[in-house]
Amino acid sequence: MKKIGVLFILGLLVLACNSKEKPKKPDNLISMDKMEHILYDLYIMNAAKGVNRKILEENGVVPETYLLTKHNIDSAQFANSNAYYAFNADEYRGIVEKVKERLEKEKLEFEEQEKIEGQAAKRRRDSITKANRKKKDPKTKGLKNPNN
Repeated sequence: MKKIGVLFILGLLVLACNSKEKPKKPDNLISMDKMEHILYDLYIMNAAKGVNRKILEENGVVPETYLLTKHNIDSAQFANSNAYYAFNADEYRGIVEKVKERLEKEKLEFEEQEKIEGQAAKRRRDSITKANRKKKDPKTKGLKNPNN
């Protein structure tokens, strides 16, 4: 659902930036590869803000400042590059598709890791339960195995 919201916002951005004249290519245009990384981080940061904004605030993280600093760009450079790519819909769609593929791949990896960790936790709980049952079983207290 959040992905749809982000894509909807991007769609609105594209429509809002729609002008009759093609924007000129900025002198400091962000490469498509770097733009992909920026948008990926932007999506992750927006998801984090949606999940628990308070944690970010408590740790002094300002998402926009963090992204600009991490990628060593300024807001004007990002805005100009984003407007340029948004006007060139095929290029922008390619960037967004790569981000989407990356997010989906990482989602599957996280789900697999979560499954593995869940299975490990279940084994620990089961072994603890089994050990506790043996301690409480009056038949096994102080007796050796009769089969030995």
